[in-house]
Amino acid sequence: MTREVRVRFAPSPTGALHIGGVRTALYNYLFARKMGGKFLLRIEDTDQTRFVPGAEDYIRESLDWLGITPDESPWKPGSVAPYRQSERKEMYMQYALDLVNKGHAYYAFDTAEELEAMRERLTAARVVQPQYNSITRTQMKNSLTLSKDEVATRLASGDPYVIRIKIPLKEDVRLNDMIRGWVLVHSSTLDDKVLMKSDGMPTYHLANIVDDHLMGITHVIRGEEWLPSAPLHVLLYQFFGWEDTMPQFAHLPLLLKPDGNGKLSKRDGDKLGFPVFPLNWTDPFTQEKASGFREQGYLPDAFLNFLAFLGWNPGDEREIFSLEELVEAFSIERIGKAGTKFDIAKAKWYNEQYIRTKPNEELAQFLIANAKADGITIPQEKALAIISLLKDRVTFPSDFWRESQFIMMAPKDFDQEVASKKWNADAGKLLTAYAAALDTFHGPFEAGDAKMLLEKTAESEGIKLGKVMQAVRLAITGMGAGPDLMQVFAILGSAEVAKRIRYALTTLTVVS
Repeated sequence: MTREVRVRFAPSPTGALHIGGVRTALYNYLFARKMGGKFLLRIEDTDQTRFVPGAEDYIRESLDWLGITPDESPWKPGSVAPYRQSERKEMYMQYALDLVNKGHAYYAFDTAEELEAMRERLTAARVVQPQYNSITRTQMKNSLTLSKDEVATRLASGDPYVIRIKIPLKEDVRLNDMIRGWVLVHSSTLDDKVLMKSDGMPTYHLANIVDDHLMGITHVIRGEEWLPSAPLHVLLYQFFGWEDTMPQFAHLPLLLKPDGNGKLSKRDGDKLGFPVFPLNWTDPFTQEKASGFREQGYLPDAFLNFLAFLGWNPGDEREIFSLEELVEAFSIERIGKAGTKFDIAKAKWYNEQYIRTKPNEELAQFLIANAKADGITIPQEKALAIISLLKDRVTFPSDFWRESQFIMMAPKDFDQEVASKKWNADAGKLLTAYAAALDTFHGPFEAGDAKMLLEKTAESEGIKLGKVMQAVRLAITGMGAGPDLMQVFAILGSAEVAKRIRYALTTLTVVS
């Protein structure tokens, strides 16, 4: 291809952006960057009845969070502006009329009642899919069945009408999809879709084709749900005489429910406890709230890496890719045809991997901010020590504060199940002696010092350390399990460890 590669992501502002849409945007972005081309964003808002306030801003914020910012968009216009279809409204009628004049489209004056009667007639005749097509149009009220004079009179008097495409009666429509190969559809299976609605707005089908042509789109990478519309779009390119510049199509596989049975929906996320939107969303009409990956603590680069692998693979064993590495490795040919099961456990795994590669200083800011929200101040040095302690144990940045609260706030309560089994006379004897030894300790209190002193105390008391270690942990943290205990001791310091031991000794009851 000698033309500059130009791809587009074209969402409708009808609510929160589903992660399937985010994946479509990502694949378009990766392909454009790989080919040295441009990534456009176009808002397809021709259906004003479904417009949702705030949805466009949500789309923009989602892409900005992920770092896949379009080269051209409504908020960053280029030479083919405007990028909202509602602002391009005036241009579409001329293209629809061009098709009418060429004999590839026609005026249809059928009322809602007449259309319903037609459907009832076909249903009674046991037609599986009643539709307005090359056969039924001969029995309807349109410019193919009415005289020219009557059509002219109706148009002049302002009678409501739509413009429909005139699908050929018997013709094979071929499409070479970049993912699926050749797709062949017979025109007898297609209906005469509306191109211009009675309100003067174009339907998706007309506006989509006209805009892709005028914006110089070379590749249309979109979801599998648009594959049934692709033959219609191919016909439109042919009817307009734009076959030479018709974009190549690539229809992406569906994102499936975790069990593989059906397309992933918000309802599935609600039921199984995971988000299906990139950001939190509140419906402005119903006030219904939906959680987002960002607010649940997913890092944008980890989320992108996870999304990229939902339908694509690099052809080797690698799983961790930066955005730049994804661009380098990406190819349409390695996108599968089959739907991909959504696996939230894998998303969490990616988040864990990315957290482990983040600098401790960056992660410490999450910890400090979360603690501050609860009224706790953590010094930078202590925050870094906590990050180092917990880095391999957390899934989300918020886990650092949740998992380290016992460090900043001494336990007032203790795990009673552990206490009932492990808090015995030997534990009390060892901890009493250890607290006394800590009182005499001077200098920096490192993990090695804490361990050496504990082992020495256990030996002098004739107690096997392994049998009482869970009780030792219980006294310091209030829990029976957790991160490396000696590292915890080092963060707390010898005086705080001794203080906590004495509180536990006076609070817990020894099991006989």
